[in-house]
Formats: sequence, structure tokens, C-alpha cells
Amino acid sequence: MTMTYTGDVSPAGPADVRELDALTIRKASVGPMDNNAYLLTCRRSGAQLLVDAAADPDRLLALIREGSREARLDGILTTHRHHDHIGALASVVAVTGARTHAGVDDAHAIADAAGVRVDGRLRHGSMLPLGDLALEVVALRGHTPGSIALVYREPSDARAPGASPGRAHLFTGDSLFPGGPGRTSGGPDFDSLMDDLEQRVFTALPDDTWVYPGHGRDTTLGAERPHLAEWRARRW
Repeated sequence: MTMTYTGDVSPAGPADVRELDALTIRKASVGPMDNNAYLLTCRRSGAQLLVDAAADPDRLLALIREGSREARLDGILTTHRHHDHIGALASVVAVTGARTHAGVDDAHAIADAAGVRVDGRLRHGSMLPLGDLALEVVALRGHTPGSIALVYREPSDARAPGASPGRAHLFTGDSLFPGGPGRTSGGPDFDSLMDDLEQRVFTALPDDTWVYPGHGRDTTLGAERPHLAEWRARRW
């Protein structure tokens, strides 16, 4: 893979591109709330998935064309129902005809707010195909009832005896950021999100897992893991 990717982007700037063996990740920032949008491209098949059609449909369509001259878009994954993550959803669907996917408990609200049909209603543990690849759905309940993250695992080197699994890449929406979990209403919602993060993310994935959040800079699970007790104590 290339080593120049930093994940630092701005609304007026270019996408940052990360080339993995089987997947290309393009990160761009859009809209007045500086939302991150991610275009995932299967390098073998050319299939493409957009994570969060948040705002600025023209910029997102240009991003899609960066991955495919034919502006191919197979799917759009919406990480959660909040308005700043669906502002360009209807426009991008209208131009590309892409299938839409969201967590089952947010799907109805997204469909109503964006005026689009949600084709794939995803649950914890679902697998979302992307060409020759597959992404695992992780439900992270708390920021919204149906918030989801996606995990892509790089293939291990099958030629190496005892090779460990390849690095994981985690697209978290607004459920995990550098420095803490996403915003909740507190109380049970905070506890739910922290429980899911600890059990489904920090226990399940190693420290070198790269985290791609819905706003701002990237991080790794290793950078955040030492602070879990601190987040619990401060309640945010």
C-alpha cells in the first residue's frame, strides 16, 4: 500500500487516497459541517461504495468519477440518520441509480427525511458485498438507534505459514472519533454506545485498526484504547 495517506482533508481541498492491495479508499470533506465522505473501490472489479452522501452532490459525483471514469456507483451506505449525513443522498441516487443501505433501526427515518428508498436494511453482523470484497456491519447503538460502522479486513498473506489476518479498516460514522465516542443524549444511550464500542470494536479488533470517522481526522484503536475508562467516567 502507499504510505502517503494522512486522512487530513478540508472542504475546499482534494481527496486523500489510500491504496490497499484489493481496495482503494478515497476520503473527502464536504459541506458546512465538514463531513467526511469515503469512496471505496474494489480494485479488481471496479465496484464502488460511497459511505455517507452527506452534502455537496457535485463534489461527491466528482469523487465518484475519480474512482471510475464511467461514474459507476454500486451502493451508498448511510452510517446514521442525522441530517448532515444525508443531505446529498437523493441527488446522488438520482444521478447514479445506486442502491442504498442503512442500519435497520435508522432506515425508515432516512427514507422519510431524504425521500429515497432504503434497499438494504442492515443488522449487526451483516456482510455487505463490494465486488470481490465484503464489508462487515457493526451496529453501534447510541448516537442513533440504527448507527452502524463498516469493517474491511485486508487479506492475510496465505503464503506465509501462521500469517495473522490483515489490517482492519473501520468506518465509524459519528459513533467513534479521536478522543471519544460520538454524542448521545446521555443515560442509557451513552451506556449502550460504550457497551457496543467495547464489546464489538475494542474487544473484536486489534490496536492497528485504522478508524475513519464521520468528521475530522482519522485515528487508530491503539491510540484510543487507553482512554476507555476515562470516557466511561466523564460520560461523554
